[in-house]
Amino acid sequence: MAQNTRTAPAGTPTNVTQKHNKGGIGESILRPDGTLKVTGEFAYSSDMWHEDMLWGQTLRSTVAHAEIVSIDISEALAMPGVYSVLTYDDLPAEMKNYGLEIQDTPVLANGRVRHHGEPVALVAADHPETARRAAAKIKIDYRELPLVTDEASALAADAPLIHENRDDHHIGHVPHPNIVHRQPIIRGNVEEARKRADVIVEGEYTFGMQDQAFLGPESGLAVPSEDGGVELYVATQWLHSDLQQIAPVLGLPPEKVRMTLSGVGGAFGGREDISMQIHACLLALATNKPVKIVYNRFESFFGHVHRHPAKLYYEHGATKDGKLTHMKCKIVLDGGAYASASPAVVGNASSLSVGPYVLEDVDIEAIALYTNNPPCGAMRGFGAVQACFAYEAQMDKLAAKLGMDPVEFRQLNAMEQGTVMPTGQVVDAPAPVAELLRRVKARPLPPERQWESAGENADVRALPGGLSNTTHGEGVVRGVGYAVGIKNVGFSEGFDDYSTARVRLEVINGEPVAMVHTAMAEVGQGGITVHTQIARTELGVTQVTIHPADTQVGSAGSTSASRQTYMTGGAVKNTCEAVREALLEIGRRKNGSYHPAWATAELLLEGGKVVTDGGEVLADIADILEDEAIDLELEFRHAPTEAFDLRTGQGNGHVQYTFAAHRAVVEVDTELGLVKVVELATAQDVGKALNMLSVVGQIQGGTTQGLGVAIMEEIIVDPKTAKVRNPSFTDYLIPTILDTPTIPVDVLELADPKAPYGLRGMGEAPTLSSTPAVIAAIRQATGLEINKTPIRPEALTGTL
Repeated sequence: MAQNTRTAPAGTPTNVTQKHNKGGIGESILRPDGTLKVTGEFAYSSDMWHEDMLWGQTLRSTVAHAEIVSIDISEALAMPGVYSVLTYDDLPAEMKNYGLEIQDTPVLANGRVRHHGEPVALVAADHPETARRAAAKIKIDYRELPLVTDEASALAADAPLIHENRDDHHIGHVPHPNIVHRQPIIRGNVEEARKRADVIVEGEYTFGMQDQAFLGPESGLAVPSEDGGVELYVATQWLHSDLQQIAPVLGLPPEKVRMTLSGVGGAFGGREDISMQIHACLLALATNKPVKIVYNRFESFFGHVHRHPAKLYYEHGATKDGKLTHMKCKIVLDGGAYASASPAVVGNASSLSVGPYVLEDVDIEAIALYTNNPPCGAMRGFGAVQACFAYEAQMDKLAAKLGMDPVEFRQLNAMEQGTVMPTGQVVDAPAPVAELLRRVKARPLPPERQWESAGENADVRALPGGLSNTTHGEGVVRGVGYAVGIKNVGFSEGFDDYSTARVRLEVINGEPVAMVHTAMAEVGQGGITVHTQIARTELGVTQVTIHPADTQVGSAGSTSASRQTYMTGGAVKNTCEAVREALLEIGRRKNGSYHPAWATAELLLEGGKVVTDGGEVLADIADILEDEAIDLELEFRHAPTEAFDLRTGQGNGHVQYTFAAHRAVVEVDTELGLVKVVELATAQDVGKALNMLSVVGQIQGGTTQGLGVAIMEEIIVDPKTAKVRNPSFTDYLIPTILDTPTIPVDVLELADPKAPYGLRGMGEAPTLSSTPAVIAAIRQATGLEINKTPIRPEALTGTL
């Protein structure tokens, strides 16, 4: 799709392994699931089947905030083919709520609904259409309640409380019960620093609600087991977190809820929360039959959380020679009706709100609100995306006011290794911010207005409006914009973030074979490919089997926060190293007396053999193992982090930082308000590319999601009713191949010495700076001050 380059500046450590095994790390081997997915043969969770299977259906609220006066299920129960109808009163356990961090989400509404689309009742029937019709026959009498939909209505003195009698550890530091979480960060003295500023710019920015828009809707199959438990096959991002939430509300011990990952059709954060998992299990246990639930696209928009919409208020100052003096900001995130991951999103938004810049004097406040809008939680970029949109707009404003080049202004203030973050944490690994900007700026610009010289033969796809052919080039102007962002890697703020891997090495048919077993959710990121590469590298084998992910092995944590290659890859590496040492110990025991190199040389595993670092072959792995098998399971943890102080925000809260820069080239029809993104070039430091093909794919995918939120993606919530107005791919638009520009990728590999192989988590960073780069380019093309995502045609034509 695009040209990419791979570079490491001279003298930069790359921490490349010394082992040379075919198909190991550093090679761009193909994904084992790739061809199956392209040809349509891959088995997703929605493809599962079981004999005598029932179908589950969820009835959801049609209003956003109301008291449930009554529920009548009699007509639904009377329908032929209906096996069970469940409401809140039928839940089997004393625990009836769940949640990632705060258990405030009811399995089924308990006398009150707090958002449009909240689950109220469940139906199991012998056919999906029967289940749907039965759910429609359930009669609910609602008494609507006053709505909380924005910052003003949420924080008013007489505001209705979304959750009364809150009992959680966050309430002690928030000034209003409708605030989920609040995180200030205070460093230096902003008032004194302001006096040194020659220019000051302010901005108010609005970030729309984005959906993860994964193509595989929520689905799963629950099968009751003979011991009274349940087997759950489900598409998710975090098996063990699901287990911890599911078992208590079923009234079962964790060992009786056995979970296996099924084929996942994308995630991007939207599967980190529970959706249909508990509902399918409840129906399976109530009917003693397997129950399958598959959401349609409409229900999927209600069945998972979204990216937090935000209001961001910023002030920056700078001296006349372009040095930043101070920054003051307030970030208000709309968390919707339930907490989900909002506390952690607040922590990210606040701690990364300055961007990749040196700033010693800051006054930051970030909050997330409870409202009657749809619940929001994890999405790729996780709080840093909203902040990047605002601080990069501020950088452009400052550069313009100072008469400086926007890239040179950023480079002048760019952080580097050793910079102290506003939280007091030192950036202790390479931070090539200025270099990334230099690379995207130095790349040749695409040819200008190619369609003009083509005349009648012009490809309409090259014009704003694309195949709709609504413009012929009149009033089309070009713009170029830049942006750079910073994202943390891994779980932060003192969370016990670890991953587990089990590795078994044995001889099968005369050949050594490694089996890798983790609970990592493969959601499209290519983790199973990387695990195979790591095992080949560390164990010197060709044949590697990946065991299906399930809860019969220790937790791998969530496939989120750009953490899986670092964390579960680290666990696989460590466990393989332990297996290797166990193998060598067997070899020393069997052969040490015959060859002194077993005791004196550095030994490696290459090509199925034990060799010295000088290349001498000592033995075949198969001959050492014979009928023995080595089977180990180990955990891997990164360096510990700590919680941010709730008054000052100080603390070593993050594991690692990752950086990306973008340059966007756009063409805009200023009369019709149409935008064509011509090119979206990017440069990113990945530490070490374990599989360059996968790395480039992740960068291009994240860049495309950032493009989407810049010019088309937004869930529209009616401010008067808090109802979602566009829950379909007809009205919620995402970029297709026709909307996606050329995305040249420049990959740097500057090793982080603390990380496995020196790698740097990289899946989220491209989503940060791609959005503000596109918007900066549109600003340059039009001369308009654009402070809202996404940009709609009416914003460019003055018809708002």
